[in-house]
Amino acid sequence: MRKQEVVLRLIRGETLEAVSRDVGVPMYRLADWRDRALMGITAALHEGPGDGREEALKEARRKIGDLLMEIELLKKSPPKANGPRRWKR
Repeated sequence: MRKQEVVLRLIRGETLEAVSRDVGVPMYRLADWRDRALMGITAALHEGPGDGREEALKEARRKIGDLLMEIELLKKSPPKANGPRRWKR
């Protein structure tokens, strides 16, 4: 039986003792799995400012747009007429 299935049984209300006997996993370990799963669910459903990924993504998209515009401008501008470089003494 997979951990996910075991944790779902606990969340649905089966006792630690009954599930522990059934799957052969110590109760302390089952409690840990359940608690970590509940923390993960809580974090996934949290509707706060987040960890900044959305803002970082927005900034990256803005930079990409700026760079694309710069590339287009450079493609359209005439090449510089520089002759061979000479070293000055």
